[in-house]
Amino acid sequence: MIGAKPRSDSFRMAVKLGLGPNARREQPWTILDRDPYMLETSVPGVFAAGDVRSSSVKRVVSAVGEGSIAIRFVSEHLGQRVGMAPVSSVPVR
Repeated sequence: MIGAKPRSDSFRMAVKLGLGPNARREQPWTILDRDPYMLETSVPGVFAAGDVRSSSVKRVVSAVGEGSIAIRFVSEHLGQRVGMAPVSSVPVR
């Protein structure tokens, strides 16, 4: 669907995109023990990439890259929920 406008209005009404530097001081981040991940929305564990994201650059390559970044953070978020160590703290051999 290159060049198509994303139909993400309902998604944009449900979550806040483009969290600013003060997101840690807003709900629900004030009760969590972490900052929002890159590409994370105002709902913990919900990520936005590509044209859906706030201030997107409207490029396929950028959307693919953002999607791969979001997958990494989704994995870390889910790992923390089940008590696994974050990927970044696992020693590399």
